[in-house]
Amino acid sequence: MTIISLLLLATLLPNLSFTARIVYGKEEQPHSRPYMVSLQYYGYHICGGFLISDEFVMTAAHCRPNNEILTAVVGAHDLTNWRENSVRIGVKSYHKHPFFFEDPVWNDIMLLRLEKGVKQDENVKWISIAKKEEKVNSSSVCSVAGWGRLSTTGPVSDRLMETDVKIMNSIECADRWGWKYSPSQMMCAYGDGGSCKGDSGGPLVCGDTAVGVTSFGSRFVCNSLQFPNVYTKISAFLPWIHSTMGNVE
Repeated sequence: MTIISLLLLATLLPNLSFTARIVYGKEEQPHSRPYMVSLQYYGYHICGGFLISDEFVMTAAHCRPNNEILTAVVGAHDLTNWRENSVRIGVKSYHKHPFFFEDPVWNDIMLLRLEKGVKQDENVKWISIAKKEEKVNSSSVCSVAGWGRLSTTGPVSDRLMETDVKIMNSIECADRWGWKYSPSQMMCAYGDGGSCKGDSGGPLVCGDTAVGVTSFGSRFVCNSLQFPNVYTKISAFLPWIHSTMGNVE
């Protein structure tokens, strides 16, 4: 790829205020999260996502800032290992939430309909999402995963990383983020490890259920306790999710 092309790619990547990679985590057991998706632009990982059906990927709306043509890679663990039989699938249609805003970040959720359905096997499965709007108790231990940076200014990871996080009390999160935080559509989580640049769009998983979508964090320090990572609350968008999935052709 030419230098000009690389510079163009850099201008299309999500803003640094958006989180995107797992810092201070550990490498996951290969394919233990078969719902994980690497969203790529010209072969470069730019965001995470996760399968919620045989043809739909959920991710963050900010993961497509300039209407790029994305490719979904399913069944992957090591993005550099072409022998692990991961599958690259084009995106048939993009469905950003109609009221998504970047500044402040609101309604940061998007559905991608794949060009073809995927078949479940040991490396590819979809994950359940919340079936009704309900509160996730603060201090609940959940998890995040992604192919993002390994530290704030460190290298990205070719292999899928994961870490446990705790749900933060919503009032405390609102105190940290002020007017940028919406208790009705967001939640915060923190831990010894957490999301960083590149992990955007990946799921916040509690038990066996995806409850959040990695959205944004500190502009300057990944996994900051002062400004904890923020996740879009999936349960707040269930009517839109079901309507979108049910009405596309």
